[in-house]
Amino acid sequence: MATHDIPSPEAAGVPTPSQDTVGTNRRARKAMLGAWFGFYVDLFDIYLPIVALAPAIAYFVSPDLGTTGVAVVSGAIFASTLIGRPVGAAIFGKLADTVGRKRVTIVAITGAGVVTLLIALLPGYQQIGIGSVILFILLRLLAGVFLGGEYTGANPLAMEAAPRHKRGLYSGIINTGFPLAYASVSLITLLLLLVLPSSGVDSAYAQWGWRVPFIIGAVLSFVLVWYFHRSVEESEVFTKTERTESPLKQLFSGANLGKFFQVFALMTGFWLSLQPVAANLPILLGDDGVGLSSELATLLLVVSYVLLAGSQVAAAVLSQRFGRRRFLLWASMMMACGAVPLYFLLVYFGHTSTLWSICATILLVQLVVGPWGMLTAYINERFPTSIRASGYGLAYSLAVVAPSFYAFYQAGLSAIMPFNYTGMVLLAVGALFIVGAALAGPETKDVNFTEEYADQGGARASQ
Repeated sequence: MATHDIPSPEAAGVPTPSQDTVGTNRRARKAMLGAWFGFYVDLFDIYLPIVALAPAIAYFVSPDLGTTGVAVVSGAIFASTLIGRPVGAAIFGKLADTVGRKRVTIVAITGAGVVTLLIALLPGYQQIGIGSVILFILLRLLAGVFLGGEYTGANPLAMEAAPRHKRGLYSGIINTGFPLAYASVSLITLLLLLVLPSSGVDSAYAQWGWRVPFIIGAVLSFVLVWYFHRSVEESEVFTKTERTESPLKQLFSGANLGKFFQVFALMTGFWLSLQPVAANLPILLGDDGVGLSSELATLLLVVSYVLLAGSQVAAAVLSQRFGRRRFLLWASMMMACGAVPLYFLLVYFGHTSTLWSICATILLVQLVVGPWGMLTAYINERFPTSIRASGYGLAYSLAVVAPSFYAFYQAGLSAIMPFNYTGMVLLAVGALFIVGAALAGPETKDVNFTEEYADQGGARASQ
């Protein structure tokens, strides 16, 4: 064939670097690594009170407090962090859309590191009474505000820097910060418990051992600040986009409001379906459920979450290949038709076979949490540049509020079914939210961040 008969890549519709890459690949990789590191630090912080503090909770509460009271205190500590995140997303999201993604991320993660370090230095109930747990809850609330600002700035920056055809891959890699953080906190805590006595308020772990993971979390935050300041550049897409003075007003008006509620519904489904796995499994695998030893249950969850890192990358890559919308529909079907019956079988047969419990747990974690790998890309693709940080941060964070009351929903359901089976209902309802929201939204994988995205049947209009 003659040379002039060979169509150019542009004519053939093949993306070229100039069309499909915002900034350089090197800049994109550094932004992705920064966002991954930020997500890792964020989730490391979330699991600190759940995993690391749980064996030492007696340090912060009255010795006369019963089991129910301790559970209330633990729940308040965990809830305070979650409540802080939407507040941080609103505050820092607006700033990220007006003054810049990079600066906001640095400020937010610096604040989170300082607060986490202050928590590590807190005195206990023996020193200042109930003031110790009050200070802990207030500092966790403040940490949640700062960490809500971290991913609100860093993740949109990474997605805007990513080549369009690699946004799925980058999204998957960023989200591996979640399972790897869980595995890290669990292993650090397990190691400390193996070498330090942990029985009683005067034990070494209760007095100072629990502080070690918190100090590590603070150090990780400061390392992230150094990396972001030195290596990550501001989003070129952001700097070239006309900014709005009122991102929140623009987000909650016109077509953007519909986008927000669609993503909010989607994330409500994801957060609701996450609870039976992230919150219930550690208890379900223990003496009151399947009957595994605490050591085996912890190790099983660590292995499941390490494998989850690969599942999240695979899910994100599949969404890039076949489309975000189609993948979300697949994921919801797998959750409804795969995860729900698997959860039932784990509860029903788990106590009869350790091998079955291990296999079912690993598969359940992959089916329910694996699809999260593509969410960073999808949510950022749903909002225009001028309000992307606000839209991403608020839709992602606010949706956790209703699902955070999962224990109350399960308590109500336990009136009509055994408590250990109630997680199936949350999975099923979560799947319904996901499929409904996916059907309500357009395909987004080819959205060009250098153009304003007009959500009219997936069409794009030039800025």
